[in-house]
Amino acid sequence: MMPDAWTAPTPDALSSMSAEPLLTREYDADPALVYERLRSRYGPVAPVDLLGVPVWLVLGYSEVLQVLQDKSGAWTKHLDNWRAKTEGRIPPDWPVLPAFEVDSSVFRDGEALRRLRNAWTAALAPFQERTHPQAQMLENAVRKYADDLISVMAEGGSGAGWADLSAQYARPLPLMVANRLLGFESARGDDVLMDAWRMLDAGPDAAAASDRLFAAMTDLAMAKMSNPGDDIPSYMLAAVSDLTLDELTREILMVPGLVADFTGTLICNTIVEVITNPDVRASLSQGIIEETVNRVALINPPMANLTFRFPTVDVRMGRFTIAAGDPVMVSVAAAHGDPLFGGAMNRNALRSTRAHLAWGAGPHHCLGQRLATRITAIAVSRLFERLGRMRLALPVDQLPWRPSPLMRSLRSLPVQYEVVQAYTPPADTQARPAAEPEPSAPPAPTAAGEAPISALWRFLRGLRRG
Repeated sequence: MMPDAWTAPTPDALSSMSAEPLLTREYDADPALVYERLRSRYGPVAPVDLLGVPVWLVLGYSEVLQVLQDKSGAWTKHLDNWRAKTEGRIPPDWPVLPAFEVDSSVFRDGEALRRLRNAWTAALAPFQERTHPQAQMLENAVRKYADDLISVMAEGGSGAGWADLSAQYARPLPLMVANRLLGFESARGDDVLMDAWRMLDAGPDAAAASDRLFAAMTDLAMAKMSNPGDDIPSYMLAAVSDLTLDELTREILMVPGLVADFTGTLICNTIVEVITNPDVRASLSQGIIEETVNRVALINPPMANLTFRFPTVDVRMGRFTIAAGDPVMVSVAAAHGDPLFGGAMNRNALRSTRAHLAWGAGPHHCLGQRLATRITAIAVSRLFERLGRMRLALPVDQLPWRPSPLMRSLRSLPVQYEVVQAYTPPADTQARPAAEPEPSAPPAPTAAGEAPISALWRFLRGLRRG
């Protein structure tokens, strides 16, 4: 039977189709090749096997946009609409299931979604509007975190060295920012930061770390309800006063995951682009780093595939009829590679389109775009100001990627570098005593009341190589 004749005439058709596994070694190495093979065989929508669960993968730009911008109510993110799950056909140990069971605004629709997003909009505004004092203090803190991390990498060296910029810079920096945004006291924030790292690594201790993280977020939410501060949980409560403890906990639980992991991935991908593209490297001195970040979001979006949507009615898309309740995963990365979108686009141009979907679209578009972009721009700019002659320690096509159905992020980013600019902390931070005295401890961050994250610094010092 020719592909043009294939349809899904019954609710069980997806599970009965022969779908190739999505997550393979080929996908880890070059997902664009996999997307193009699927597009060639099936068109803009393809059935794939996602770790044993059949799902529809939307590959076409216009089809992805149609799903994301839905205003008709034909699409929902609420898990109650996932037919296979409600019928008990999803294994309880399916590896991706924990990411779908957070029950936060990511999986809400309609008025419930608008209410929570109103809280997020108000909470993020002081940190994203650059005329606001909170945004200015945050930018100063990001620069300080960047300088501290670079200083730790270069400690004890002779002006040159080797570093894994993923583990030693791009991942810890946004986690430190997340701690600040949440308003954790330094002692508890130390443990939270390390548990967030363990959870994101999805290793053998991830489940225990996730439980501790949820408990810490619950405690934080309770504390902010009685004693608000200048932080995201407090601003959310001020904007939507009837937020429950459970709602607030589940919302702020997304900060270490979505904010830190997404931004850390964007930092890594931008560093690779700057190192490997001489034109981009030259452009940094021209002050267009945020344009570079936008270009990287287009050519290598951190979140390659988005969490499931479910049609509430049978939907015809491409060559198939998608039955109500089928899981549908839209692929931002595949949409950017659609010839109908990117065929006429010059991917080597320093300035690129804003019509890409790296930040989503429609009712679930990313509210923290400006914040993530600014953090990334500061992190990348400061790195290249202080480290020169930087080059990859591996060929770019041999860089190791983390296997993931959602994120497209490097497992490590090994580089060789030379230090070209030393860092001297401001006088007020030099005079402030450290919470845990260490001869070579980095200076305390500049914001009042913050202290060195000693467990993190000990961990990072253990990663140093001369």
